[in-house]
Amino acid sequence: MLMAKQAKAADPGATTASDVMIHAGKVTKTFGQGAGKVTALDAVSVDIRKNEFFTLLGPSGCGKTTLLRLIAGFELPDGGQILLDGQEIGHLPPYKRPVNTVFQSYALFPHMSVARNIGFGLEMQGRPKSEIKEATDRMLALVQMEHLADRRTDQLSGGQQQRVALARALAPKPKVLLLDEPLSALDLKLRKEMQIELKRLQEETGITFVFVTHDQEEALTMSDRIAVMKSGAILQVGAPKQIYNNPARRFVADFIGDINILDGKLAENGAKVVLPGGASVGALLAEGAARDGRVSVAIRPENMGLTAPDATDAALKGRVSNIVYFGAGHNLHVQLDGGGEVMVRRAQSEAEIGAPVGLTVPDAVQVLVD
Repeated sequence: MLMAKQAKAADPGATTASDVMIHAGKVTKTFGQGAGKVTALDAVSVDIRKNEFFTLLGPSGCGKTTLLRLIAGFELPDGGQILLDGQEIGHLPPYKRPVNTVFQSYALFPHMSVARNIGFGLEMQGRPKSEIKEATDRMLALVQMEHLADRRTDQLSGGQQQRVALARALAPKPKVLLLDEPLSALDLKLRKEMQIELKRLQEETGITFVFVTHDQEEALTMSDRIAVMKSGAILQVGAPKQIYNNPARRFVADFIGDINILDGKLAENGAKVVLPGGASVGALLAEGAARDGRVSVAIRPENMGLTAPDATDAALKGRVSNIVYFGAGHNLHVQLDGGGEVMVRRAQSEAEIGAPVGLTVPDAVQVLVD
């Protein structure tokens, strides 16, 4: 496990061929024919590293589950290639691929005990009883369910059933574990607990996890890297902090958490951006962004501050139109003098609805590709 942790400490932006567990190269997949033809994946390319918790994130219909099913072998690509640990797997049926899948429905056998469910896949492979017993005991310890080994799965809670499904999928020691929105059926509190549990299991086993979700919080909480998808394409791949703090595309910025998107104008060959109130701040240019003209800029609510309307550091001015308390703080909605609205997030605030305020912004703001 020390080696696994050292690997994750390496530069998150650098990937070599020996680091790659899954390579998808210009993968295309369509469904239907004629006027009803739908392109689920449009020449998608991505590298997923060994010992990585990698998340495919996006709205329904973006292609994330299709890509997962292509890796699993449940669907075949129309074009491109998929390599697993350097080997082409496009010709292999699902049962010959060194991957396992956990679905939204755990598909446990209710008439079997927890231990029998975990060892079932190994039984079907004809493994020796001693090996099955050893693997089952190891998985029971991993998911902390030794005391429930003899209980039937229909007598378990939803979280316990999910642990059994995970243990069954991990027992054969696959190179890759695919997870298709496995937390969606759980209540909020249990879902948060299982996010931590999943991350722990991935780190302890060192197996590459590929996780599909539309939940941004899940992705940010668990992932080493995230691929944000839309309409059959991957728009951005990066570590959670990179995706959150430096979104490259307007869709990515808007999809991940709360965001203020403002119109601005680039100046000084892209070094500065002029905001609607006339203030000039530094520009963080995403790859492919224009270096002049009208642009969109993104500022997170927690990165905006409140000040007096006549303060020298007030980049924008407006009036508080609404205040929303969410437990850990307040979201203040501010109607800008020049039109439009922004949100400011503060742990504490004495501002009142209707009060004029000035808004401070970071020294540099992210310029988006639309």
